Amino acid sequence: MDLSIIILNYNTCELTLNALESVYGSNTGFKYEVILIDNASSDSSVERIRGKFPQVRMIENKKNVGFSRANNQGMRIATGKYILLLNSDTIVQPDTFDIMLQFMEEHLEIGASGCKIILPDGSLDKACRRGFPTPSASFYYAFGISKLFPRVPRFNQYQLGYLNPDEEYPVDCLVGAFMLVRRQAIEEVGMLDEEFFMYGEDVDWCYRIKQAGWQNYYYPKTHIIHYKGASSRKKPWKIIYEFHRAMYLFHRKHYRTKYSLPTNIMIYGGIGFKLALAVLKNGLAKAR
Repeated sequence: MDLSIIILNYNTCELTLNALESVYGSNTGFKYEVILIDNASSDSSVERIRGKFPQVRMIENKKNVGFSRANNQGMRIATGKYILLLNSDTIVQPDTFDIMLQFMEEHLEIGASGCKIILPDGSLDKACRRGFPTPSASFYYAFGISKLFPRVPRFNQYQLGYLNPDEEYPVDCLVGAFMLVRRQAIEEVGMLDEEFFMYGEDVDWCYRIKQAGWQNYYYPKTHIIHYKGASSRKKPWKIIYEFHRAMYLFHRKHYRTKYSLPTNIMIYGGIGFKLALAVLKNGLAKAR
């Protein structure tokens, strides 16, 4: 098997069916399998997906185990030379798999790659090619300085706004919505860190892949559509908490020993401050 496509579903039946429709509509000479992990959906996902796509290999969880653990379940039964993490709220193009797999076959130094990701309004999903969230990069991003100076590399270390999204280049970090990883790299660095429930696990994985000597590469010769955040601005507390918890976990794991105690205290304080602001903003949005 050339490719194992892993899709996580959690109450996103219609989006997942559309994603699968695009996957099976692909024009490719590579052999692939689809593994779908359902995280205890309460809608009709399992029955409808099985009815329309009986060829999908499905794992049904009894509870929501999170993004990392669920994708690891899929990786453990995957047989492909390459593993693709693919969000359920995406649409791939007919040529996406062919272009990305051929690229990986021709560049053996690349451990993980990602294509261009476009939002429904046609704009770039900026998460598809990022720098690592170092303290300085996080500061410039969190406090809006990167938006004030979008073309200045120093202030755009995270979202890389100074780089042309239509050109290819190595990057620090890709996004779990579409992340094509070489099995050899996974065998070397391990699977997703399950301490991350959701958010941050892709950044951590890219960090470990790069630390092991592999390249992470942005290759925009094809694209997918990502229906990211299409539902509402009002987010459950769990999502807000896990987003900020992921920042804390990543810094503690990779940067804590590289910086002084005062710097670490400032970082953790900043994360806590941003969490408080996010909770307040979300509360006001729900009150409207």
